[in-house]
Amino acid sequence: MLEFGPWEKIHGKEAVRAKVEEVESPYASMQHHILNMHVDVAGDRATGIGYMWFVAVTEPGSTSSPYSMGGPYDWEFRRGPDGWLLVRQRLGVWWTDGEDTLRAFA
Repeated sequence: MLEFGPWEKIHGKEAVRAKVEEVESPYASMQHHILNMHVDVAGDRATGIGYMWFVAVTEPGSTSSPYSMGGPYDWEFRRGPDGWLLVRQRLGVWWTDGEDTLRAFA
């Protein structure tokens, strides 16, 4: 499950992939960084945190007005017969800079 501030909760790997591809595809280029990750493991379960820094450019070759945002990731993992699986990912937005002219993250 993916929980992201402006979107509804999204369930299932294929649904998460489709939503992310839909909103990111209009951008000419982007970078998505996950920083300062920390994971605590307790048996067959684990929780983790990290911090996102996302930067996107709408016009190819132009860096004059990128849109960026940042905030915390919060993860839950479960170990099963096939290994570790991500069962919940929550992303919050603490700050933005520039304008989301495509309104992809509104």
